[in-house]
Amino acid sequence: MTEQFHIERPTFDPATGIARFSYGLDGLNFTETLGLPAGADATAAQSPAFRKLLDLTAVVLGVSYFKLKAPFEIAAPAIPLTEAERAFAIDVYENGLGEFYARNNLMRFGKLTISAPDDAEATRPAPSLPNRTLLPIGGGKDSLVSVDLLVHAGVEFTPFAVNPKGPILTSVEKIGTKPVYVTRTLDAEMIRLGKEPGYYNGHVPSTAINSMIAALCALLYGYNQIVLSNERSASEGNVTFDGRETNHQYSKSLGFELLIASILSDATGGALKYFSLLRPYSEARIASLFTHETKFDRVFSSCNRNFRLDGNDGPLWCGECPKCHFVFLIFAPFMAKDRLLSIFGKDLLDIEANEGSFRELAGLAGQKPWECVGEILEAAACLYTLTRHADWHETAVVRAVKADLLAQYGEPKLQLAMAECLTDSHDHHIPPALAARVAEYAV
Repeated sequence: MTEQFHIERPTFDPATGIARFSYGLDGLNFTETLGLPAGADATAAQSPAFRKLLDLTAVVLGVSYFKLKAPFEIAAPAIPLTEAERAFAIDVYENGLGEFYARNNLMRFGKLTISAPDDAEATRPAPSLPNRTLLPIGGGKDSLVSVDLLVHAGVEFTPFAVNPKGPILTSVEKIGTKPVYVTRTLDAEMIRLGKEPGYYNGHVPSTAINSMIAALCALLYGYNQIVLSNERSASEGNVTFDGRETNHQYSKSLGFELLIASILSDATGGALKYFSLLRPYSEARIASLFTHETKFDRVFSSCNRNFRLDGNDGPLWCGECPKCHFVFLIFAPFMAKDRLLSIFGKDLLDIEANEGSFRELAGLAGQKPWECVGEILEAAACLYTLTRHADWHETAVVRAVKADLLAQYGEPKLQLAMAECLTDSHDHHIPPALAARVAEYAV
């Protein structure tokens, strides 16, 4: 077993916009680069806050290389960390990689250590950041609902993405606002080794990674808040493994949002805010909000087959994966049937072969899929609603699961679950003034 994973101190050249992150593992050396846009504030690049964020970004990006061998020790000899930052790093490498450990049957929870110099600096000077919003765009429905809410709340924003492709590019084009794009180049040898015997591979916390990259851009180009589009459903895990809940969407969860928001605030003397605009909402509620606007119907996609490293740019919706099935399911109660069929190209609820997938989504079989899908009871509630919906009650899947759905949950529980899906939660950290303006529109 490898003894240590080494994280070197990163570098950034404001003249070229290139940030370099180097790592060592089992005699192997890797270098990853970020290509940031031209026009970075050279003064900001020299600030203590940016230096701290760059160091923390190196720690978070390291998960992609660490997982090749998943050793128990992490060493960052040139990166000073506070106690809170050590805890943050361990959280990213434990819970952020929870799915990776579960699917590779690796016991790491509570066993990882990180050695780094102590950073005793309690406070850091706050950079002067203008009151501007950076909005990560994922190409799916969620960030586009955030677009709609911010527009109606009168909040100007800049779209942001790392390695934009496919639905991200077409969505940003429809938004019509100049974006901030970052090019992330993973070490090719890491990608190759991940396919070789003797090395592990698996899911990494991409939201954590992209959030740190967004934080770098916030300081360099002048934004005082990063607004995410993570829903409350993202906090539900998939399985229990090694004594704790494992969540495919951990870095989208409320718990992680609070943790990284605190880290980013401390690193910038309180100058940088980080929160999710959609945290009050279930996936079903977000789907209902999406129906208010039609201009994104032909450009968005939540199907992960559009975002693979191999560059596959297939149809917007494959129609076969759990993500496609879930998104179709939550739209069906709220969107006109002809509109929904025009988006997906076919009725995914009327294909008998899809029954098993919908059963897993609703908790009638197997486990919750390792995908960014909503809560099990939420999916069950949406299916129940369709059993009473004129457009959908005769489809093959709905007819096939109706009896088991009612037997497992009971009609009162499903009715209550649907009502709760459409009731906004107060468990969020949106600034109060913005929350009030958004609530006026989100009815």
